[in-house]
Amino acid sequence: MLRATLKSLLARKLRLILSGLAVVLGVMFVSGAFVVTDTLSRSFDAVFASAYSTTDVGVTARPRVEVSEMEGEEVATPLPADTVDRIKTVPGVRSATGLVEADGARVIGSDGKVLSSAGPPRLGVAWTGADALVKLREGRGPAAADEIAVNATVAKAAGLKVGDRVGVLTLEPKKQFTLVGVFGFSGDRDSLGGAQQVAFTEPVAQKLMLGRTGVYSSVRVRAADGVTPAELRDRIGSALGSAYVVRTGEQLADENAADLQEGLSFFGRILLGFAGVALFVGVFLILNTFSIIVAQRTRELALMRALGASRRQVITSVLVEAVAIGLVAAVLGLAAGVGVGALLAYLFGSFAGGGLELASIAVPPAAVISAFVVGVVVTVIAAVLPALRASRIAPVAAMQDVATPDRPLTKLSVAGGVVTAAGAAALGVGLFGDGGLWLILGGVLVSFVGVALLTPLISRPVVALLGRLFSWSLPGRLGRLNSGRNPRRTAITAAALMVGIALVTGVTVVMDSAKSSLKAEAARVLKAQIMISGDQNGPRPPTYDPAVVRRAAQIPGVRAAAGLWNDQVLIDGEKQWVDATDDLAALAQTYGGSATLAALKDDQIAVSAPEAAKHGWQAGSTVTVQASRGEPHHYTVVATYPEDALPGSIMLPAAATRDFGIPQPVLGFVRLDDAIPVSAVLPQVKALVADSPEVSATDAAAFVDQQAATFDTLITMIQILLALAILIAVLGVINTLALSVLERTRELGLLRAVGLGRAQTMRMVTVEAVVISVFGALLGVTVGAGMGTAVARALKSDGITELVLPWTRMGTYLVLAALVGVIAAVLPAIRAARLNVLGAIAHD
Repeated sequence: MLRATLKSLLARKLRLILSGLAVVLGVMFVSGAFVVTDTLSRSFDAVFASAYSTTDVGVTARPRVEVSEMEGEEVATPLPADTVDRIKTVPGVRSATGLVEADGARVIGSDGKVLSSAGPPRLGVAWTGADALVKLREGRGPAAADEIAVNATVAKAAGLKVGDRVGVLTLEPKKQFTLVGVFGFSGDRDSLGGAQQVAFTEPVAQKLMLGRTGVYSSVRVRAADGVTPAELRDRIGSALGSAYVVRTGEQLADENAADLQEGLSFFGRILLGFAGVALFVGVFLILNTFSIIVAQRTRELALMRALGASRRQVITSVLVEAVAIGLVAAVLGLAAGVGVGALLAYLFGSFAGGGLELASIAVPPAAVISAFVVGVVVTVIAAVLPALRASRIAPVAAMQDVATPDRPLTKLSVAGGVVTAAGAAALGVGLFGDGGLWLILGGVLVSFVGVALLTPLISRPVVALLGRLFSWSLPGRLGRLNSGRNPRRTAITAAALMVGIALVTGVTVVMDSAKSSLKAEAARVLKAQIMISGDQNGPRPPTYDPAVVRRAAQIPGVRAAAGLWNDQVLIDGEKQWVDATDDLAALAQTYGGSATLAALKDDQIAVSAPEAAKHGWQAGSTVTVQASRGEPHHYTVVATYPEDALPGSIMLPAAATRDFGIPQPVLGFVRLDDAIPVSAVLPQVKALVADSPEVSATDAAAFVDQQAATFDTLITMIQILLALAILIAVLGVINTLALSVLERTRELGLLRAVGLGRAQTMRMVTVEAVVISVFGALLGVTVGAGMGTAVARALKSDGITELVLPWTRMGTYLVLAALVGVIAAVLPAIRAARLNVLGAIAHD
């Protein structure tokens, strides 16, 4: 029986390829996710190990506000200069060097634009000279207050050379420096992991990067001979006390790498999630393939039963075929996954500025295990139902035709109705009761499964209706009848396409609704006609000189102008984002326009009414705020305001921004007097921000469009990632048609014999493919629109107040589905047209 199964499998190589291709693609995505995360993880491990190679022990102060890698950027607490002297007195210390290193040194390139970063930090450091790690390539290190050196990555990207005057943005507005040197790193590296570095003299670095002179961000300690880093760490820790964090260089490398792992793990989970969708779609393809195979092998399996094969042996025969396909697909998918992982790692390194030296590509055990588990398990699960069906074939079927009638849909339809009703009930409770978002998402998922089960029942009338669009010719009528002759097969093929399109449509509904809600809220609330802002392309938001707002307020025709700062702080010990402004009354005029608020004194705070109710605050309450820098401050609540009166729920005075991680405004609001056109003032505001190249002045409508464009970017990214699932669905259509052509060989021969031409045969197959594809897409946009509507309604309290159905996109999906049907029909149609008429009639 085993030999017969393997011979049958090898005799039908096309079936093997088509069946396994979906699994190959799914496994490729899964194993590729593990390969890319493993490669990047080891690459960053090497970067941090190199960065701390000259450090035996590192000393820092505990941060005022601890922030994880995913939450934002942590601001280091400065160490007093005398900390270095205290460390030097600890037995076993060979040397102790105070370091200044902080993110936020943005270089203005030769083109006048700020050198952007897609992830790696833009570090401002104090020049400590060349050593085993840092290698001077051109010029010298900075010696005067107006001199800098940059690493080779910055010099190349910004088009700089020694002797150039260079503008640099830091905690202070733009300052000009003379470039006196370019440096690299050991191993002929231009940077460490793509990081941009600007080296100042020590006093300048302290002032510009840490906010004041006489302090360091950390201390690098070298151990004396015979003293281990762990021993020295413990000695220094005992001498300094609990206010300091003392770690070995190896610990520092491991901890920095672990922080980055959080982001890489998130990236990996996203890839695995989309791989799961692709595999889910692949199950439909495999299920359909094996169902068709069982139908085609009815006589063969019946003969086996007649010769004595048991039901168990028949089941085993089908499952062995599934295991063989799964194993082959797993091997091919793993190999493809290694290639995809290597490509993604290369793209990631290029995206990071090209400074990340990638580790050698390796295949982690998780990739191998997941490839074979996923490949075999998914294939076998999809083949179980066809295997059970094959075991029920009676020996007498050997005397009947190969094609078998489709089974009744009663049980499947009842099951689908029950599941759909359960999902609808969960949705109802979630939307109109107290079930919450998770119950709604669960209801959406259950309803999705229910609709999939009902698809065979739905397919009969819908396919018949769609087919009438092509029934103007004989091939069209035949194609319509063929697409509806086996509802289960049509439904499973269409359901595979439905999954991908439903997910894309659902996400599009939510994103478009969010975008529309944002625009509607801005139109309702925002009173400023001119905005000062920039595109954030790194961990730090773009900033500008605070003097810009003061000057803008003096322009004739300007009613009010205000700047906005923000920071992540601790409020009574709880981490939270807060805002600050230089003029609370002006901000109220430029934003909500309705609240009348007085300027805040240095020890006063204003909060929104919901925020006050949440914390139990009222006028006169005292609030303790620990910003990213400095000591805790105590503020008195002096005002509450409606939620939409100001852009934040907690507003601090301008004096608080001195202790913010970024002590410069990130947004600016300018409101004009009535009847003053924007065109009369906007050029003047643009002139004011000319020395703040990270930002620009635009009219409010352009600013809102810029913010809303983020949603379009997300939609595009999701469409690209789900393209794999849709590709597998297309393969499903090709597979179904190809196997159907094999199944209907004799029928096609008879049609050709009675006068159906080759071109007509091809049109018949094409119509069948188009009808199935459009049916799947129609189901997808309908289910997706329903899913998206439910989620959008569930997020109403989170700001999605508008519901937008993307009719244009949904129409585009239907048109593309028809095109997909035409493309999918090419090979099966050619095969059908090339059938030898006499051979096809004699086919058994």
